Amino acid sequence: MMMIVWFIVLVFCPGPLRTQLGTTPNIKHIVVGRCYNYITLVNPDLRHDCEVIWRHFEEAVVRQSSCNVTVEDYNKMFYAIPQTWPCDRSLFWSKTRTLMHSYAAVNPQFWTLEDTLVGYMFNDLIWCGQEEDSGFDFSSCPEWSACRNHPVYSLWRQASQNFAEMACGNITVLLNGSIVNAFNKKSMFGSVELDSMNPRRVDYVNIKVVTNLEGPFTESCSKGSIVDLIHILQSRGFRWTCTDNDQTLMILQCIQNPEQPSCQTCVNSLLHRRG
Repeated sequence: MMMIVWFIVLVFCPGPLRTQLGTTPNIKHIVVGRCYNYITLVNPDLRHDCEVIWRHFEEAVVRQSSCNVTVEDYNKMFYAIPQTWPCDRSLFWSKTRTLMHSYAAVNPQFWTLEDTLVGYMFNDLIWCGQEEDSGFDFSSCPEWSACRNHPVYSLWRQASQNFAEMACGNITVLLNGSIVNAFNKKSMFGSVELDSMNPRRVDYVNIKVVTNLEGPFTESCSKGSIVDLIHILQSRGFRWTCTDNDQTLMILQCIQNPEQPSCQTCVNSLLHRRG
């Protein structure tokens, strides 16, 4: 009987915050090490003090409750790492993370948020502080969706805004056509990056909609939320293009799953062109 009671409590009376693993172990060594690697090997033209960057980051997070770190708390850190990049290289994405990285790898002209210094330093890390302690909480942190002022969300929100504000020339947006709401107004792209783009700086927004090889084929340039995105771009004065199933993206998927029937069609098409 006691087991049944505990089961009911766990299922129907969840805690106020959904939690995940705590702060990434050795986070200071990881962040500072990535910083030195970036300014030494990736972009040696930058002259930043990695220890100062870490100190500003730490000051923003520690001694704060895990749901009380605002975008403004990171102001000093972002002020310490100004960075610019050339036009025609910005690559935005939503729900296409794995494919986006493959696409950027074979198209080195693309520049993603993860290619910036702040993106490089904090990619894939988790962190949160403790209001009653001066250190990080290594046991548990709330999930992003648990609160608006989540320390990880606030940093990426500001980083995303900066990245979008700097976008210029022709930019590319990679969206997943195998899900409903490929363009989600609540995503980081839909709620932050899109609003931060300047139509006077951006020549074209090139949308690329890619579906899973086996489907489902849910959305496209002419169907679903992608149409909403196009309407928003038009209303704000952006010029745009939209492509379904870009050949390079399809080939990248076929490398991972060459037995798919659509991959055989693609190969035969390429061989026919060469012939």
